[in-house]
Amino acid sequence: MPMNMLRRNMLRRLPPLVLTLTVCLFTAPLFAAPMTQMDREHLLVHFEMTTQMVAELVRGLSPAQLEYKASADRWTIREVVSHLAVAEPDYWREIQKALKAAPDMNTKKSAATDADIMWYGIDRVVHTKTGGGHEKVDTYKDLGEALGKFQALRGTMIEYIKTTSDDLRAHSFGEYGEVIDCWQWMLEISTHAERHIQQIREIKNDPNFPKK
Repeated sequence: MPMNMLRRNMLRRLPPLVLTLTVCLFTAPLFAAPMTQMDREHLLVHFEMTTQMVAELVRGLSPAQLEYKASADRWTIREVVSHLAVAEPDYWREIQKALKAAPDMNTKKSAATDADIMWYGIDRVVHTKTGGGHEKVDTYKDLGEALGKFQALRGTMIEYIKTTSDDLRAHSFGEYGEVIDCWQWMLEISTHAERHIQQIREIKNDPNFPKK
């Protein structure tokens, strides 16, 4: 299921109180000047959080734990991290390409709210089928290599968030269907990782997950 459809389905199930709080926190203007301090801080906090969580969740795991499959059609923890190391460079290239185009959000409206993007990272009731080459989870056979690639790019993206003067709200992003703004896509890179953090937790909580 495309991410834009998944976001819509998730929002329908969002509890009213959570929706109210999330919308209040992430309400964005239709048009925006170069990134506001609040937008910058929201991105920075989320990126730092998901970067740290991935590292913490895989620290000290044995080969048996890293390669455990709950079922034949599920990923291992090592494969989840490999997926992030494969997917995020594409996402980063795509947002850089979008930002080189002329600003155009003054003639468009985002198909998603910031709350939709946030909820995408939280709700794993609906599972999706990975495509676009990002399903090649055996690209990195070694967890350390995959984690290193993931962390290195995260360092680049976090530095960009800290220092950029790009007007992310003014540029549209429609690489995967419906249009959102580039700030939202930047956030979705991190909420996508958050979904996979939830996936790693699910694997570790499986009753048959190796003790060591």
